[in-house]
Amino acid sequence: MTHERTQVAIVGAGPAGLTLGQLLYRAGIDAVVLEDRSRDYVEARIRAGVLEQGTVDLLERAGVTERLQREGIVHHGIYLQFDGERHHIPLSELTGGRSIVIYGQTEVVKDLIAARLDAGLPLRFEVSNVAVHGFEGGEPFVTYEHDGGERRLDCDVIAGCDGFHGVCRPVIERVLRTYSREYPFGWLGILADVAPSSDELVYNHHARGFALLSLRSPTRSRLYIQCRPDEDIADWPDERIWEELHARTALDGWSLEEGPVLEKGVTGMRSFVAEPMQHGRLFLAGDAAHIVPPTGAKGLNLAMHDVRVLADALIEWYDNGRAGLLDSYSADCLRRVWRAEHFSWWMTSMLHRAPGGDEFDEKLQLSQLRYVTTSTPAATSLAENYVGLEE
Repeated sequence: MTHERTQVAIVGAGPAGLTLGQLLYRAGIDAVVLEDRSRDYVEARIRAGVLEQGTVDLLERAGVTERLQREGIVHHGIYLQFDGERHHIPLSELTGGRSIVIYGQTEVVKDLIAARLDAGLPLRFEVSNVAVHGFEGGEPFVTYEHDGGERRLDCDVIAGCDGFHGVCRPVIERVLRTYSREYPFGWLGILADVAPSSDELVYNHHARGFALLSLRSPTRSRLYIQCRPDEDIADWPDERIWEELHARTALDGWSLEEGPVLEKGVTGMRSFVAEPMQHGRLFLAGDAAHIVPPTGAKGLNLAMHDVRVLADALIEWYDNGRAGLLDSYSADCLRRVWRAEHFSWWMTSMLHRAPGGDEFDEKLQLSQLRYVTTSTPAATSLAENYVGLEE
């Protein structure tokens, strides 16, 4: 078995793990990032695309915003559409100038991988049999297999950034309390080679179900419709998807433009939180600790907040020998996690048609939507949560 040592072992090369590694590198702290998938797989995963201002600021601190600043699309509002009307929520106007940036998570990951490899930092893809040990004492280590050999990575701290199905959270399940909710619907999403039909995101409430008009670039549209979580994508040829999108987004004087469908898939929806997010020298971040439904655009942004808190805590520990921020890591993160969970649940409940729902449910949703779009305090609450609450 090959032995090596680093200061921080990071399990998972998604946006959380890669950003943490980059922040530590710029602070002079060594880290090794381990990932069980291939680089091609990691760089091709289609995920979120709405970045809060705080996330953009963190990526700038990490030194990886050159392409984001060039290609990211700044949005200052969103639309809510219901009852045949489209209403604008002016996010920046309501939040003192804060905005969102449309830039795919896939692109964020590509930028982070390139930065790490260009700096000659250890990033190991296609590792297997990863296991974490010793984190309850003072000598944590990670064992894994790579390039046909067994390896042991000794470290001071282990960061579990390996997602909902990773290996880190299960090893501390006995000390965790978990909270979850499965939603009775999912999103059928497509990436289409066509310019967006709206200048900003459109969230649609409709009797046939929710729909979202989003984008990935000035020439690529990302579009979603509510469906069953177990929907067979084979039952949804492109023509049926476009027909449903037209029906749910129809508006007098406006039309949805069609284009070739490049990708499509169905994603189920859940809420999940594990508490605490740390045990001994093992710290969970991102999807390893919490999941939100995508309606509020919070998943990637929550992961980025986690690693900012963790990076600051580790820098304080290494630079000054103080462990206060490390000790409070979970509590500091969970306050924001639960706020995001509530906001995501609220957006989801307001916009989706629940199976078995009746006209009473629909009237309640329409009443809430009408209130949000006619009350400045209500619209401000939505805007503050959507662009990301300031620290």
